[in-house]
Amino acid sequence: MTEQNLSTKVISNVIHAHYAWYIVALGTTLQLTTNFVSQAFAILMVVMRDNFGWSLTAIVLAYSIRNIIGAVMSPWAGSLGDRYGAKKVMMVGAAFFMGGLLLLSTINAIWQLFLYYSLILGIAQAMFRVNVPTTVAAWFKRHLGVAVGIQQSAGGMGASILAPGLAVLLTQTDWQTAFLLIGAGGGGFVFLMLAFFHSEPADRGKQPFGAEQGSDPPVAAYSAAIAKVRSQVFMKHAKGTRAFWLLPLVHHLGCVGHAIVIVHGINYATTRGVSLEAATFIISIYSGTSIVSRLIAPILADHLGAKGVMALFYAIQGVSVLMLFWTQDLWQFYLFAAVFGIGFGGEMSAFLVVNRQYFGMGPVRAVFGIQSMGAGLGMALGGLIGSVIYDSLGSYSAAWLVSFAASLSGMVAIITMESTKNELVPEWEDDLPADARELAAEPAPADD
Repeated sequence: MTEQNLSTKVISNVIHAHYAWYIVALGTTLQLTTNFVSQAFAILMVVMRDNFGWSLTAIVLAYSIRNIIGAVMSPWAGSLGDRYGAKKVMMVGAAFFMGGLLLLSTINAIWQLFLYYSLILGIAQAMFRVNVPTTVAAWFKRHLGVAVGIQQSAGGMGASILAPGLAVLLTQTDWQTAFLLIGAGGGGFVFLMLAFFHSEPADRGKQPFGAEQGSDPPVAAYSAAIAKVRSQVFMKHAKGTRAFWLLPLVHHLGCVGHAIVIVHGINYATTRGVSLEAATFIISIYSGTSIVSRLIAPILADHLGAKGVMALFYAIQGVSVLMLFWTQDLWQFYLFAAVFGIGFGGEMSAFLVVNRQYFGMGPVRAVFGIQSMGAGLGMALGGLIGSVIYDSLGSYSAAWLVSFAASLSGMVAIITMESTKNELVPEWEDDLPADARELAAEPAPADD
């Protein structure tokens, strides 16, 4: 009877939980599914090389162009999310995501790899990379670190779960069928999740989680025109801070550092005599350990301040790469992956928290989009650097040094930013026109 009552209570708590926690669950699932495209490229790269004989540089160039397209479009995707709602933007992104994966299963020429993977999936990348995490942040006034940690951990979960799944598919069927199944199943699943996703608490007539009833203004949805004005004024104030300009650079350097490893780690292991099947688990290991740091880093950043926490994980990521100079055996690759994953996961997961500490509850999607542009360009550059060095020198040694230097430079840039103790633009709404300060619409009916 006691167990039954406990189960009933648990079910009741889940059913009646604040919708913000449903957004976390949905955002986590969306992140897990859509982020797999990046994590799976290391496997795709080897498949393309072995089946078509294309050069490593040519294949990785497709990866780099995808990230460049995603980077360039990220500020635009964030701005559209601020103006029209993240859900609408991601519905468009879901169509590109599903279509790109389905088309990827049909390629037989390298120009198709650039069209399907680089262009179509690059557009999808921008739509999700900016709007998923910023939507999670919009639903929380308190306990943001916990929410972001859960959501960010999805990147690690996706790779650790799905990478071995892809490896199994490739052993049981041909690569074309594998990507056909991933495209149909993954794309359909994304559309299903978005049906329950909501861009703002206003969409369900709710306050953000942690808002104080009676002291916080009521939730209201702004029209697209007013939302655009608010975003523009907020952006003007944000540009006056040093953090606005340094955070894209920090994100860029961190991504250069880990992209070299993520893109080329599998190939490096195979050149050392490790089988592709065994090397695939390198992805699973660093993704698995990154789950822990992705979860912990935002929580620590929320309580201790983001600067020191971010600098620590940047240092771990950079120093871990030096292990590759002595890595020979499979167990050594797995040990490296475990340490690298801790730094890699923590390095990237505290950005939403530092944005909240610097910019408060303002319309931050466009600002975060610019930071995501820095990240995307870093992923593009890092992957390309690794392939050019390897094709030119026949060795990855110089690439590992570049990775180390990029991560440590990011750590230095973090240290030079403003303190996170005080919000940098607390009075930005004072410069809004009167109609942009007023509630633009009545809250939607609440449904608890």
